[in-house]
Amino acid sequence: MIEMPEDVFRLLRDLISEYCGVYYDDDSRYILERRLNRRLQVCGMQDFRDYYRFLLYNHERENELAEIIDILTVNETYFFREKKQFDALLQEIAPEIMSIRSGGRKLRIWSAGCASGEEPYTIAMLVLENPQIFGDWEVEVLGSDINKRVLQKARKGVYGKNSFRATENYYIRKYFDEDGDSFRIDDKVRNLVDFSHLNLLDEKRFSFLGDLDIVFCRNVLIYFHTGAKIKVVESFHDRLLGGGYLLLGHAESLMNISTSFTLKHLKNDMVYQKPRSPDMSISDENLYRMVWG
Repeated sequence: MIEMPEDVFRLLRDLISEYCGVYYDDDSRYILERRLNRRLQVCGMQDFRDYYRFLLYNHERENELAEIIDILTVNETYFFREKKQFDALLQEIAPEIMSIRSGGRKLRIWSAGCASGEEPYTIAMLVLENPQIFGDWEVEVLGSDINKRVLQKARKGVYGKNSFRATENYYIRKYFDEDGDSFRIDDKVRNLVDFSHLNLLDEKRFSFLGDLDIVFCRNVLIYFHTGAKIKVVESFHDRLLGGGYLLLGHAESLMNISTSFTLKHLKNDMVYQKPRSPDMSISDENLYRMVWG
């Protein structure tokens, strides 16, 4: 295994952090060294200093950075993870947002950093399972991740038993088909979710998302440095309509990150809400954005 000098570790760490927000402290040098050794061999590099120059100047740098992200990002997830937040979505968040709209019957929910897709598919199943809540509303579920490999898995919708460790058998029987040792998600669920590749630090791509009502970004920001957290949360705030909600992981908070959201203590969980402009409905705010940007 090729050794990573300390000064090159810091250069690579900062480059990766600026690209995607993921930060490695000084104690993590060996982890980065071990995970990137294989990339040196693939790229035909003799040492990490040459590899760093390659990432700076080579015309293939974007493709190689994508390979690095696939190696470094954590993709641990499963269906119905942190169930109380889904209870809050059904019982409190979605009904509230739907009640304050004065026009349009469309709800847009984004799973940011969705990994292999269990989270947005969970939301889609709950939408299908609860017509008494959503009625004739059009619910659009978006899923995005920076890791292209796990997005391919999400689009295929085939999962092993580990993804179901918090899932009731009822949902497995109703929304999945057994495929050997795996389970394939039903097309009616898959068709509700639109997946896309997105780097959360790419502000230009954020504009293509359009306006949002609810953002799930759970257990993602814990891997980011403070500057990246601030930048991403500001982007969430910009895209959410007034009265919209941001749901983070239970180990995450906006303390020292943002004061633009209100912490709300719901019956089922604590979540963040973007304040609504006084006397302005969500549809009024939508029109305001169209006119003034």
